[in-house]
Amino acid sequence: MRAKATLNREYTISSVDKRVYGSFLEHMGRAVYTGIYEPGHENADKDGFRTDVLDMVRDLDMPIVRYPGGNFVSAYRWEDGIGPREERPVRLDLAWRTRETNQVGVNEFADWAKLAGTEMMLAMNLGSRGLDDARNFLEYCNHPGGTYWSDLRAKHGYKEPHNVRIWCLGNEMDGPWQVGHKSAAEYGHLANEVSKAFKYFDKTLETVVCGSSNDKMKTYPEWEATVLEASYDSVDYISLHKYFGNEEQDTLNYYAKAIELDRYIVTIGGVIDYIKAKKRSKRDVKICFDEWNVWYHDRKEDGERIASWDWPEAPPLLEELYNLEDAIFVGSLLNVFIRRSDRVKIACMAQLVNVIAPILTKAGGPAWRQSIYYPLQYASKYGRGTALTVAQSGPTYDCEVAQDVPYLDLSAVLHEDGKSIAVFAINRSLDEPLGLTVDLQGFKGAKIVEHQMLAGDDLKARNSVEDQNRIVPKAGKELAIDDTGTLVGSLPPRSYHFVLLSVASA
Repeated sequence: MRAKATLNREYTISSVDKRVYGSFLEHMGRAVYTGIYEPGHENADKDGFRTDVLDMVRDLDMPIVRYPGGNFVSAYRWEDGIGPREERPVRLDLAWRTRETNQVGVNEFADWAKLAGTEMMLAMNLGSRGLDDARNFLEYCNHPGGTYWSDLRAKHGYKEPHNVRIWCLGNEMDGPWQVGHKSAAEYGHLANEVSKAFKYFDKTLETVVCGSSNDKMKTYPEWEATVLEASYDSVDYISLHKYFGNEEQDTLNYYAKAIELDRYIVTIGGVIDYIKAKKRSKRDVKICFDEWNVWYHDRKEDGERIASWDWPEAPPLLEELYNLEDAIFVGSLLNVFIRRSDRVKIACMAQLVNVIAPILTKAGGPAWRQSIYYPLQYASKYGRGTALTVAQSGPTYDCEVAQDVPYLDLSAVLHEDGKSIAVFAINRSLDEPLGLTVDLQGFKGAKIVEHQMLAGDDLKARNSVEDQNRIVPKAGKELAIDDTGTLVGSLPPRSYHFVLLSVASA
């Protein structure tokens, strides 16, 4: 098999917003407690944050992290997580049937975010609460001082405001499982009023309105049209969520599910354009894909455990163990975000630690990187700049999800200095190498600076606390630049590749 791709300096898609490589922390399972925060751990700092986890987060160059939920936020009182720890109430979390101690709240998260070098994206409760609670939350976080809520923040030891720039207007409000679930019309009106109030406070703030929880919802995509009809003039993004799995144990069909993600983005892009035209608006609303990942390995069992347990405190939950197959697929999802960078400006892998996450910890023990950590790391570090249009041809296959699925999945980003290109390439074939030719039009003097590859014979192989380096990138040797300046070579079956090319500036 052989595939060909063409990249041209003049043919571009859009600037890639670095926030497309964000993540998410929810008060759920062990994401926070024994995830990022574990006082008494040998690697904990003076504030109880695990420095081994912080090091791994910093290595991801994580631009933004959404907090504190997720389903958790729809019955959350943010006031419970501020002030002296010994005075904070213990509450029942209805979303995950657990006991929340509130030992970590918005101020602790702000401290952690600074240490991690990331920006905060805060979600507010529009399920069981409303406008007044939201604007109080904003005043507490962002106002410099001289008011009740800002002075209370100073009293709690935070004289300087957190200056949070982007706010999520609730979470998955289309979902009947959500505490305070609303119809699209009810939610659209409320979200619009909250967004307006936030921009009365500071017109430079960005707000994210809830879109569909997934593209299989009965209300999809009418939900987006109704909500945007009510809120288009005040919001900046509409959020989308989607999780993926290989329940069928059909790897080629699994890999093709990246096409579902692409369809989802295209469809909602069309809804946005429709509402924009209907309103004769000059504003552009973009997509914030603030929950996405692989989630299926233990999903059924976790659901059964949640229904049966008796309000435990920070129990192990949704601790997916990711394998090589998942890592290759996650690389494909990131490729979609790059190729749709004109629409998707923010995306958050859900989640960051322990809960469906690239990083796992053992309470009282070590932390380690899962297989999916690596494609996210390469995309975050090197997938910033301008997405290049990829014209490609080559062999395809048919499956349940789609027909004519290309074995080659490729995206490319030209860096801001114009002197380097990051290429992310996947061979979806399970048994055949894929010959590759990439014509680099308008790029002279190309050289391979780095080539890293994830590949192996066992797609189910994964890292563990006992063997933390079973699935790690290895230097690739299968690609080269030929005498014509073309990238040529072969991609092994079942493989993900990051290739950094240096090129002459235009």
